[in-house]
Amino acid sequence: MTHRFIKEQNELVRSVTEAGKIALKYYHGEVKSWEKKPGDPVSEADLAIDTYLKETLLDAHPDYGWLSEETADNSARLSKERVWVVDPIDGTRSFIAGKPEFTVSAALVENGKPVCAALLNPVTEEFFQAVIGQGATLNGNKLDCSVKSDLDGAKLLASRKAFEWHNWLEDAPDAKFSHLNSIAYRMAVVASKEYHASLSLSAKSDWDIAAADLILSEAGGISTTSKNETLVYNQKNPVHDTVISSGTAMHPILMDLLKDFEPRP
Repeated sequence: MTHRFIKEQNELVRSVTEAGKIALKYYHGEVKSWEKKPGDPVSEADLAIDTYLKETLLDAHPDYGWLSEETADNSARLSKERVWVVDPIDGTRSFIAGKPEFTVSAALVENGKPVCAALLNPVTEEFFQAVIGQGATLNGNKLDCSVKSDLDGAKLLASRKAFEWHNWLEDAPDAKFSHLNSIAYRMAVVASKEYHASLSLSAKSDWDIAAADLILSEAGGISTTSKNETLVYNQKNPVHDTVISSGTAMHPILMDLLKDFEPRP
């Protein structure tokens, strides 16, 4: 198991590195953008990176499937044992606004589980990587999640308004609330101990979280739905109604906090 995915990971890292260069050209220049639907922006950079990654990764492995935010879905992926799962730019809104809160996110999923991951913020030059069974790194340095086991003073990537609305604040005294536009970035910085947990209480797609899920788990963390359901990838409907990410010590506390929460349909 340990050495099964070295080739794929090297290909993933090279491809995401080049994709980051494409992103920076647009980020530091002019970029055209529009809305796919109200509130859902896309830019020419998203499409350029998607095309590059699809051509590069599928040329290397034409027998693998493909699932990306910017490519029309094809049910052929469901018959594939291995599938590339890609978000060319996670955090497009920040990218368009010139804020460095976006990532290029790519993973290889095998039989419903991420096995290789590369997640790059090309502006801050943070490169998160993971291979199943081999741990996770940030710029070559090993990642380990926090072992904090309570919410007192926790640093949370979550909505303070949601905590107020659901009367959760008393369970998290002195908690600090922050936000980063990219869900993949949020999950990855939890793996780096910069934050203790990320709570996304709205639906997320496979491409948003597959790479970051592996990075977090290889750093000793865990991501589930708010009902403690395992995240399974490359399903017919590749959507998860909530995503709760933390170190394993804090996770039971979060599950108890969310036990009565009902996601929006």
